[in-house]
Amino acid sequence: MLDIDFVRAQFPAFSEPSLRGQAFFENAGGSYACQPVIDRLTRFYTERKVQPYGPFAASAAAGAEMDEARSRLAMLLGVDSDELSFGPSTTQNTYVLARAFRQFMQPGEAIVVTNQDHEANSGPWRRLEAEGIEIREWKIDPDTGHLDPEALEPLLDEKVRLVCFPHCSNVVGEINPVTEITARAHAAGAFVCVDGVSYAPHGFPDVGELGPDIYLFSSYKTYGPHQGIMVVRRALAEVLPNQAHFFNGDVLTKKFTPAGPDHAQVAACAGMADYVDGLAAHHGCEAHELHDLMRAHETRLLQPLLDAVSGRNGVRLLGPRDAANRAPTVALALPSSAEAAAAELATRGIMAGGSDFYAVRPLQAMGIDPARGVLRLSFVHYTSEEEVAKLIEALDAVL
Repeated sequence: MLDIDFVRAQFPAFSEPSLRGQAFFENAGGSYACQPVIDRLTRFYTERKVQPYGPFAASAAAGAEMDEARSRLAMLLGVDSDELSFGPSTTQNTYVLARAFRQFMQPGEAIVVTNQDHEANSGPWRRLEAEGIEIREWKIDPDTGHLDPEALEPLLDEKVRLVCFPHCSNVVGEINPVTEITARAHAAGAFVCVDGVSYAPHGFPDVGELGPDIYLFSSYKTYGPHQGIMVVRRALAEVLPNQAHFFNGDVLTKKFTPAGPDHAQVAACAGMADYVDGLAAHHGCEAHELHDLMRAHETRLLQPLLDAVSGRNGVRLLGPRDAANRAPTVALALPSSAEAAAAELATRGIMAGGSDFYAVRPLQAMGIDPARGVLRLSFVHYTSEEEVAKLIEALDAVL
């Protein structure tokens, strides 16, 4: 079982006086940062804030820390270090990849997108339609938000070059079978791009084992600094056109990052690996085993919340009611403004959000007015049982 006291001790936010008495349930918008990340960021700005990879000591140390972040995160994700790149955000990374695919593809070829995605893994690809690329939409069930793998099959043929979908939606929460979907797409000769932003905070995935060609997530939602992280497997990365300076085209870690990276934040990402290693050592397991430990804790806390909101008059729970099938990101469609409900929860010590959360397409597909939005209650493995109980009590008073 996860040692929740040890976990929370690694996050300064839980001892911060200004946050005392506040239960944080907007983790899907960005998690707390762990102490190792803060320490590395502080050290970099204090001791290494120079151009990296130079011959003098501070510069060499800066570059070494950036390389360390890449190599350790790549190992955590089950890929080679030159298959992992950093960018300013997942949305920006996706736009860069979309430009690469536009140059790689011929007019009339197709990309499959879903209407379950956050706009970051939908909009950049859809915009290619104006440049002659066919866009095919893999639609969710309007009642449940479920993305049926069987419904992908009719969309696949020899014209499809790329299939894009989320590991899980940031409002539906259901965990999609990445390996199964990837196998279907690969069998049709297509590459696969997975948006893992809403899944990675709940246990870093073994991307190598899952099999997609691209996997995207955001370090600021996985206890780190504000960066987008993208894995592009070598077989694809080598054939996509260069998006960086012409002399960086043969360097995979630079090929899809046209702007210079944020040196300090890249280096600080190694703190995420520090945290995972420390957590694994404390629990006497390997780093890759933490995924199941985190998920077990989250699932145990999530089911009572799902039970508490299911079946309430006027409240629509999006996604599965079984905690085992979803991430702990719970979106509720209410008869009144979701933003107003979040404001009321704030008076009761609950930090949550009411918005469309850039998930306008899935909300519209399920018949929900994006202007009214949804109340989103999201947590991660550092959330305590007591905080969930406090949330349920607050919901009883507000809903």
